Formats: sequence, C-alpha cells, structure tokens
Amino acid sequence: MTTGTTNGPRVLEVRTRILKKNDELAREMRREFESLGLLVVNMVSSPGTGKTAFLKETLTRLTQRGIPAAAVVGDLETDNDARRLALSGAPVRQIMTHGMCHLEADMVREHLAGWNLSAFHYLFIENVGNLVCPTSWDLGESVRLALLSVTEGEDKPLKYPGLFNTADLATITKIDLAEACDFDREAAHANIAAVRPGMRIIETSSKHGSGIEEWLDYLAARRSAMKPSGCAFPAPPASPTGETSRSGIAMQ
Repeated sequence: MTTGTTNGPRVLEVRTRILKKNDELAREMRREFESLGLLVVNMVSSPGTGKTAFLKETLTRLTQRGIPAAAVVGDLETDNDARRLALSGAPVRQIMTHGMCHLEADMVREHLAGWNLSAFHYLFIENVGNLVCPTSWDLGESVRLALLSVTEGEDKPLKYPGLFNTADLATITKIDLAEACDFDREAAHANIAAVRPGMRIIETSSKHGSGIEEWLDYLAARRSAMKPSGCAFPAPPASPTGETSRSGIAMQ
C-alpha cells in the first residue's frame, strides 16, 4: 500500500518535467515558425471525425491556387492517411507513434528536418485521433483546431471540455449528414459556447465543399500579420539504420 502512495507524487513529478520540456521546445518552435511567416495548425479530434478528408480538401484547394502548404500526420500505425493526403499534391510526412496516443513537439520537429519551412505558407499537423491526450501537448502551433462530427452527437464539447477550452476554432464536420443523424445544430453551438464562449465555429462538408472557403479565409486572416525571414530546422542525427529516432515515412 505504501508503494502506491510513494509512486504517485513521483509519477506526477516526472510527467510535469516532461510537459515542461515539451512546452519549452514548443515555444521555441512557435517563435521560429512565426518568424518564417508559417502558420501552423494542430488538428485534434476523435477517430472517424473526417479530419483526413477535411485536410485533404484543404491541401488540394491550396495547392490548386499555388499556395504552398505541407502536412505531418500522426497515427499509431500505418501510413494510410499520409498516402491519402499526398494525393493533394502537397508534401506530407507520416509519424507513427507505435501506441502513443498523442504527438509531442520533438516528434514534429524531427519530422520537419530537411524541409525548407520558409517555402510554405501553412503547415498542418493532423494529430492522433483522441480527444484527451493531445490536449496537454503543445506542438508549437499558432492555431489549435477542434473538429466535431455530426455523427458524434452534440454533447461532445461538454464531455471533453479540455480540448474545446484550449482550441482557437471549432469545426463541425460532415454537416451534409446533419439531418440524417438528427443533429441539433443549436445545441452543438450552445455546448461549444458553454465551454469556450465566443469561439468561432465553422460548419463544413468535405464531400460537398461547404464551409471550406470560410475556413481558408480564416487561415489567410491568421497568417496575414506574419513576416517571413527564412531558415530551416537542422536535420537530427541519423541512426545506424538511416531511420529517424521516431518512426516516420516521408511521402515527399
């Protein structure tokens, strides 16, 4: 019994130190990103929200307009989402966490190695599908986007307030299915406002394209004040196998 009592504070102390180290690195990354005029968006949602489809539509439209953007994608296993996103024509890299339920700042930094970040206007981070763990981990983003699907129900913001309380913008996805799912728009908006009063909400459909232009306008407005200066992250030391220290697959 005494072992559990002793280990509790020790585990908390270790976790606090890890989070502090992550936050320090994230702040450094954010300063670097912003000095380059690079708007970084951390996309957080539960699995099945349509995050990848939404991001693919975003990347496709930006690429078609000649606006340079890139993405890194977090998943426990497989590079399926990265391959789907690469069809947009944008550079994409996969981070496989092998069981970890969230991305951390050092993972993102390692997988940006070799990219000339000053060449991009936007960098999207598709976090691991989870509404709890990613909330505590700053990735150096300027925008944290919380995505809620109509298929999940209107009360998700009340059940998982941590995410919505730390988000800059909320997106309700799959809005084309709202009627079929008996989705209550007013209740969803009210629940988000109860957790994060005044936060902007954009309703979107990746299938039909609704809301995407409003989303792109939001991104342009957020980036407009940034002034690029030009530099890139150094490459991390290569392992003997030639792989990075965290498993990842570069699609481009």
